[in-house]
Formats: sequence, structure tokens, C-alpha cells
Amino acid sequence: MPGKFSLMISALAMGVTVLPAAALADDPRDPSMRSAAARARDSAETKRLNQGQLAYVRDRDGKILGDHRRVQGEIDAAYERANADYARKMAAWRRAVAACNAGDQAYCDN
Repeated sequence: MPGKFSLMISALAMGVTVLPAAALADDPRDPSMRSAAARARDSAETKRLNQGQLAYVRDRDGKILGDHRRVQGEIDAAYERANADYARKMAAWRRAVAACNAGDQAYCDN
């Protein structure tokens, strides 16, 4: 039993040491953000990071949309081919029915 308990304590201690520290972002008591220049630098950095993330998301979404359009085009083309094949088979079947109705027994087995 003591072995399991000490193992649990060790695991708990390791877990606590790897937990991230609380960030001081937007903390009104942060001493480094008391000057207007520091707040302006922080604001500019936040804007730069946001614009970088926006560019990343737009690029990612553009690639996803391009892939979607390509796949949709392939699906549409396959649908058109299947539809044309179906139309050809139906036309052949209708000709066979007409020939059977006209008395050609060779077409009556289909």
C-alpha cells in the first residue's frame, strides 16, 4: 500500500508542476501596462497577431473552398456521366419495347 500512495503523490506533484501559470493578460494591476506607450505597444502587438491569424484563416479557408469546389466538380461530372448512361440505356430499352410491340420477337425477351 505505501508504494501505491507514494506513486500517487509523485504523479500529483508532477501534474502540478506542469500546469501552466495563470497569465496576466489584460490585468489592470499589471505594472508593465501602466504607461500609455506600453499599452500602445501591447495594442499594436495584439493587432499584429490578430491580423496574422486572420490571414492564416483566410488562406486555410480558401484552400478548403478550392478543394470543395474541385470535389464538387468531380461529383457533378460523375453525376452527368451516370445520367447520360441511364438515358442511353432507357432509349435502348424503349427501342426494344417498340420493336417487340411491332412484332419483332427477338426484342420481347429483354
